[in-house]
Amino acid sequence: MNTHLSLITEIKQGNFNALARAITLVENDIAPAAALLRAIELDAKVPVIGITGPPGAGKSTLVNALTAQMVKQGKKVAILAVDPTSPFNFGSLLGDRIRMSQQFNNPDVYIRSLATRGALGGISAKTIEIVDVLKAGGFDLILVETVGVGQSEVEIAGLADKTVVVLVPESGDEIQHIKSGLMEIAQGFVVNKADRDGADAFANKLKKLVYQQHQVIPVFKTVADKEQGIAALCDWLLQPVQATDDRRSFLMTEKAFKIIQHYRMADLDRKKLQEAIAGAMKDPGFNIYRFTDNWI
Repeated sequence: MNTHLSLITEIKQGNFNALARAITLVENDIAPAAALLRAIELDAKVPVIGITGPPGAGKSTLVNALTAQMVKQGKKVAILAVDPTSPFNFGSLLGDRIRMSQQFNNPDVYIRSLATRGALGGISAKTIEIVDVLKAGGFDLILVETVGVGQSEVEIAGLADKTVVVLVPESGDEIQHIKSGLMEIAQGFVVNKADRDGADAFANKLKKLVYQQHQVIPVFKTVADKEQGIAALCDWLLQPVQATDDRRSFLMTEKAFKIIQHYRMADLDRKKLQEAIAGAMKDPGFNIYRFTDNWI
């Protein structure tokens, strides 16, 4: 059986099997996961790139194209694809890997899918812990693709060094939503599927919006399935992140909050809670506040 120290040694040596075992232990809170997380040496220089945006924007296709381009440049890439967890059966399809099948056998690419575990913005404490494990794996870049779930996408800001918001030309009608939420977290915008009608006009709208906000946020146009515009986006992603002390402390605070929240809630089983509520609701005098008193 692997000890946490032997696993760490193998991870540093680039052993993907050891990395997979370590992630499985961490994801499921199986010993020696706690010891591994406390002993692991993170490479703080490895950039974590968050790829987020609404469903259908082509995030997985974009990640696939970015990975192919970076591998051509001799980079070693880790991809963490976060899929939504069903609120009804608590399962997850974990289907993003299907759209990245061309990267499966590449020795310089590691792909892992992860369920959101009920986190609205797709970022759970497990996501944070797994990214930290990946940081010890000798990668040049870690790409985290989150679920597209609207304004709760802002949670990615607490994990990524750079956050890229992927949109499509049809998002033009949602410009006010972009202004009210995503503008605050994006370090870069990508207008994907830019060969569609209205792409230029939408990209110009974004640029004007960025200018009005007095922010320096680049806007890229890509056609991911044809690998158009990918090289310029890659060059920008690989530029060092110039984070202020306030930004770094914000990132670390968000990570700490998620981890503390997870372990304080660890004894609360959502499935058991649903079963208990289903039984309690049969009482005509059911009151949600009296019910929760027994769980707090």
